[in-house]
Amino acid sequence: MENGSELEKWGFRGNEKLSAALASAVTVRGILMKLFESLSKDDPRPTVPLGHGDPSAFPCFRTAAVAEDAIVDAVRSAKYNGYAPSVGILPARRAIADYLSRDLPYALSPDDVHVTIGCIQAIEVTMAVLARPGANILLPRPGFPYYESRAAAINLEVRHFDLNPEKGWEVDLESIEALADENTVAMVIINPGNPCGTVYTHQHLKKIAETARKLGILVVADEVYHHLTFGSNPFVPMGAFGSIVPVITLGSISKRWIVPGWRLGWIVTNDPNGILRKLGVVECITSYLNMAADPPTFMQGAVPHMLEKTGEDFFAKVIDILREAAGICYDRIEEIPCITCPNKPEGSMFVMAKLNVSLLEDINDDMEFCLKLAKEESVIVLPGVAVGMENWLRITFGIDPSSLEDGFGRIKAFCERHAKKQ
Repeated sequence: MENGSELEKWGFRGNEKLSAALASAVTVRGILMKLFESLSKDDPRPTVPLGHGDPSAFPCFRTAAVAEDAIVDAVRSAKYNGYAPSVGILPARRAIADYLSRDLPYALSPDDVHVTIGCIQAIEVTMAVLARPGANILLPRPGFPYYESRAAAINLEVRHFDLNPEKGWEVDLESIEALADENTVAMVIINPGNPCGTVYTHQHLKKIAETARKLGILVVADEVYHHLTFGSNPFVPMGAFGSIVPVITLGSISKRWIVPGWRLGWIVTNDPNGILRKLGVVECITSYLNMAADPPTFMQGAVPHMLEKTGEDFFAKVIDILREAAGICYDRIEEIPCITCPNKPEGSMFVMAKLNVSLLEDINDDMEFCLKLAKEESVIVLPGVAVGMENWLRITFGIDPSSLEDGFGRIKAFCERHAKKQ
């Protein structure tokens, strides 16, 4: 083993700034890893995964046969064995443009679409493109912590605006105006909401667009859960307001088709006034992708058939299961005194619930609650601190309803066991 003096001869080191930034970053995967490590090896019961949004493990959420056939046909065609253009192959970009245009008051073109390795790469590219020196970006709290992690890695300042649980987790628009300054480049909206299960109304989204226009910033719309809605509000894409403010939409096939492991997403510029192109943003996205990896070509080759041929019966089945599961989740939370849910979820696969630790013995915060729950009941729930809200819980209901009932039965037993004696 080399000692300190011998190590000094080497001219390389780990990137200390990056290491420090990543060490302080909270990631869902990192916290879930801790929770899974806490599981008891002696518990014969199956683990109930209420901590992450991947329902693909459950047979009731299997993807459409049309999607599976599209992949097989693309591979067997031998047309998609080579490299793809960095922005994506034209048929895939055209299909995505046509698919998203169904919900817009104007038509997208293939040139508005950049294909990515899932929505995660779409976030990475967009954040990097916007991170000019001195810039800051406005992120929702609670939100999806990958935005904070990426910002930390590229020295992009983050400023948080609050979502109001008393008003259906709507954006506090007054706080947006107070946070923004001349160095603010964008605000991020996640709709349907992760982690809140909200679906914003047309009216609220229009107010967001008007606020962003007033401040001279663009809107980054994370719509990875697009059309996964089952309440009173239909899904309205932020791009519908592209004539008011430039919108960069991030999305993927991951959630609507229940295939997060297929890793195909997109960055779409909703900008009928051409502002993003005139200011060089589109060129910068393309340039970044020129030096990045891209999704497998056969995946791109399958996209047109998937988007055009998947039947409404498949989507309706998924929505029916999520609607039932959301109802179970909300009703079972109501039965547990130390957990309260301010809003019944209407979209995505998540709900935020408030944890009252003052009603519990030997549990001081949400992280301790989740660690002990994993160890004692083999149930995984994400602590709210992971998404910016201490002493809250993010609960996933994207699992089969019987497993959800089992999981809440265990949570209730856990809370009764740890309840303070009156």
